[in-house]
Amino acid sequence: MKTFGTKIRQRREEKNLLLRQVAAQMEMDTALLSKIERGDRNARRAQIEPLAAILELDPKELLTQWLADRVYQLIEDEDVGINALQEAETTYRKSQTTGKTS
Repeated sequence: MKTFGTKIRQRREEKNLLLRQVAAQMEMDTALLSKIERGDRNARRAQIEPLAAILELDPKELLTQWLADRVYQLIEDEDVGINALQEAETTYRKSQTTGKTS
């Protein structure tokens, strides 16, 4: 599974950017960015768009990967994780058509 961290590390390396260069542009500690790339820490939502701009990635695609990782982290150790995911999808789709969640 290609994670958010893997995706940003791969893109950073493709662009021949050093970790410290990207961290400086993001105004964050190099160690924190390294932890995000390794999956030891989560990026904040507010960091996604600037990171996408620096790495020249589609912000919606990067946000989708970030959110998918967050959802996975919530359900990965749950016996009923897939059931919860399906229920959430049903609720989400219903809210998109009716404008309500209940």
